[in-house]
Amino acid sequence: MTQYGTWVSYSGNARLILAIILLAVAGGLIAAGIVLRRPVRLPRPGSTLTGFLLAGWGLSGVAFLACLAAYVSQEERDHVARRPPADPIALWTLTAAVVLMLVVCVATPGGRWVRVSSAAIAAMAAAAIFELPFDLIIWTRIYPPVPPDPELYRALFFAPLVLVELTTLSLLSMTMAKLSRPACCCLALMLLVFAVWALAGFGYPSSPVPLAMNVVSKIIAFVTALSLFFPEWFGWRHGARPVTAAGRMSVDSISCT
Repeated sequence: MTQYGTWVSYSGNARLILAIILLAVAGGLIAAGIVLRRPVRLPRPGSTLTGFLLAGWGLSGVAFLACLAAYVSQEERDHVARRPPADPIALWTLTAAVVLMLVVCVATPGGRWVRVSSAAIAAMAAAAIFELPFDLIIWTRIYPPVPPDPELYRALFFAPLVLVELTTLSLLSMTMAKLSRPACCCLALMLLVFAVWALAGFGYPSSPVPLAMNVVSKIIAFVTALSLFFPEWFGWRHGARPVTAAGRMSVDSISCT
């Protein structure tokens, strides 16, 4: 369905091509998870690099707000601005963000500042995990087009937004986040849901199927963020055997759920 303030659904071969691309990326993530036997902590930036990361994140946010203002102004000037349809996903997003922040804040070791900052970064990163591939998928399909150059104005909106999402994900290096098999599997699962959504046209969530796909994939994105902080919550130990005379045990493998 084509509506003002939304995006045009995929149709025909475009649906199949998008689904194949998503499946291929999901398969790559599963392969990476198989290779990644143990969680690997992200390189911790020094004080100088931390400053650059925070500055880059702040500047990208300012750039996005400035470009958004220019985008909306052009819409109003050409009388194409319309009230967007109701957003049925916002409540799900807010609820998932609050739950994730509470869990990370309570379970993260360290002082109050470490717990609060980790919780805030986890919630922002979870949103970015969903929004980054989502925005790339709908980039060229936003409706209505903004004259005189729709592609230019779409880039004006999405380019700084993608930059915000990338710099937000970079903030994970300032936390206890770890790359792990569960994280790869969770992200792959989110893209698999995207692939099913793509086969249905990847339409705006104004009907049951797109709404369900949007909600499920967004919840998985927040679970993915949680798995970055606590990968041990998503695995189990099996096949332990003694490795020394003292009876110390080793873990044969960690399987993702």
